[in-house]
Amino acid sequence: MQKDKRLYQLAENVLKNSVKLKKGEKVYLEVFGPTVLDLMAIFIEKIAEMGGVPFYFYNDEHLLKSFISHASEEQMKKFGEIYQKQMAESDVYIALRGFDDIFALSDVNEKQMALYMQHYSNPVHRSTRVPHTRWCVMRYPNAAMAALAKMSLEAFENFYFDACLVDYKQMCAAMTPLKDLMERTDRVRIVAPGTDLSFSIKGIPAIKCCGELNIPDGEVFTAPVKDSINGVVQFNTDTVYNGIFFSNIRLTFKDGKIIEAHSHVNNDKLQEILETDDGAKYMGEFAFGLNPGITHPILDILFDEKIGGSFHMAIGNSYDEAPNGNSSAVHWDLIQMQDAAHGGGEIYLDDVLVRKDGLFVLPELQGLNPENLK
Repeated sequence: MQKDKRLYQLAENVLKNSVKLKKGEKVYLEVFGPTVLDLMAIFIEKIAEMGGVPFYFYNDEHLLKSFISHASEEQMKKFGEIYQKQMAESDVYIALRGFDDIFALSDVNEKQMALYMQHYSNPVHRSTRVPHTRWCVMRYPNAAMAALAKMSLEAFENFYFDACLVDYKQMCAAMTPLKDLMERTDRVRIVAPGTDLSFSIKGIPAIKCCGELNIPDGEVFTAPVKDSINGVVQFNTDTVYNGIFFSNIRLTFKDGKIIEAHSHVNNDKLQEILETDDGAKYMGEFAFGLNPGITHPILDILFDEKIGGSFHMAIGNSYDEAPNGNSSAVHWDLIQMQDAAHGGGEIYLDDVLVRKDGLFVLPELQGLNPENLK
């Protein structure tokens, strides 16, 4: 793809508005995949213009696979220590991901992936990057992503920029009444085809996500009280986790714990993931998807979890900003679309209908409906 002027606008938005780069700050710029090099060059140019100091690191799922597949635990520890030190010395972290091959890690041994999560992903990202840097993670509109979205590259580029360049200031203001309502709420009930689920979110903060940490963005998240979930939920959006494809995941809960789980594809892998650790059978997040520019899934969680009219829940670890006490090496977002085309659905907060068929019905929340966020 030629250097689109919208890429320059995107880079400027991220550096000025998302991570708020200041002169003299060190930027850890991690780039995934060869198609992202054009955008990498734009970011380096903009960082230099703003007086920042970039450290740029090229990564790739195939390079990771070569190491993860063959590393001992001691090697993995040292690998994590190198990158944790670099992250700790950085003021800002920006990830530009092309995902030229999202399935590259699909056949890596589960034990090796667990070592990678334990000694690299968790200490470098969860323990260091998230609490100690200003960070933003984003994608790049390439042919591989367009193919997964079943769109031409040109159509996908327009879809991408519609989602990424949404008016986040307007969105953030419109999120405030939802945040306030969620923080006053005890009981949540969700009813949809294959779904009748109830849980509590009492006492857990609700967090607005409006263009600072993710691009694209657009969700308000909290967490279920750990032992409060009962019922069944059918997630109707395909997903990829650690390079493995899953479809139509169905979970049944009793007192917060997943007691039954099924995926139409790779069900055996789903069962393995749920055995990762004790926390992998509990949920760590519940969120409303709100981005009006994201209208259908593209098999990329950074986009799919923000689909307007959807909600998502995450198996495993809860976030520090909205903790429910669940700790796990797993954090896996699963999405249910609730627009009429996908069977609709209803979400109740303390027995009050808040959203029906993907659209908010309370007057104070209707500013979040797609027609009001364009």
